[in-house]
Amino acid sequence: MRSGTGIADNRDTFEGLVREAAAMGAAYVQTPEMTGLIQKNRAALLEAIFAEEDDPIVATAASLASELGIWLHVGSTPIDRGDGKVANRAFLFGPGGRKLVSYDKIHMFDVDLDNGESWRESAIYEPGDRAITIDIEGARLGLAICYDVRFPDIFRRQALSGAEILTVPAAFTRQTGEAHWHILLRARAIENGAFVIAAAQGGPHADGRETYGHSLVIDPWGRILAEKDDDEPGVIVADLDIGAVIEARQKIPNLRNIRPFNLVDVS
Repeated sequence: MRSGTGIADNRDTFEGLVREAAAMGAAYVQTPEMTGLIQKNRAALLEAIFAEEDDPIVATAASLASELGIWLHVGSTPIDRGDGKVANRAFLFGPGGRKLVSYDKIHMFDVDLDNGESWRESAIYEPGDRAITIDIEGARLGLAICYDVRFPDIFRRQALSGAEILTVPAAFTRQTGEAHWHILLRARAIENGAFVIAAAQGGPHADGRETYGHSLVIDPWGRILAEKDDDEPGVIVADLDIGAVIEARQKIPNLRNIRPFNLVDVS
């Protein structure tokens, strides 16, 4: 997607792309981080967003999941917590339209980039404190969001909990995306012997930021199964054979080979 500053327009784009994916045969559909709104101005963001029970993206997602009979994963959307802070919150809906779980992004993107960009997510967003795994039809899914990808312990714990599919919906900046997007996602897949699915925001946004795009589906051996090889809105699809997870983890049994150790700091 290329979400802008208007929730209604973003909702319409979201619905159209989900319908397109379902028409292509997708049983599980994932959207990017900040599906409902990308707005870096704090006051304008707080003015535009809703509590979860009133949010148009949440309502539309529930309706689409039910109508289309799909697992619908809203990568995230900003939710008004009611305490002056915002949750960067993901949602997973089942084929009946019921919300199965939500996940609040744990790690806040507080950085100063060498191109002059500065980001302080913690000034607006309240971080979550729990990682999530959940069983969907035929597989276990782990939820994460964007900057979480740089904290591999989340994905390792999810894999040890049985997750065969790891998810990283994102709004990566162009600079960090060009440098690290493919490498980080392939690494998370390889080191955990898991599929990685990462829907992405792409292109110049109305609030002035620019994101990298390049949505990816990666297999447990680190091979790219599908890529939206640009920053334009659109849909990619791939077939996932969960047996590939078993095969990869048999070839490289690092999840079974973990050993406790002590760190000795020799100064």
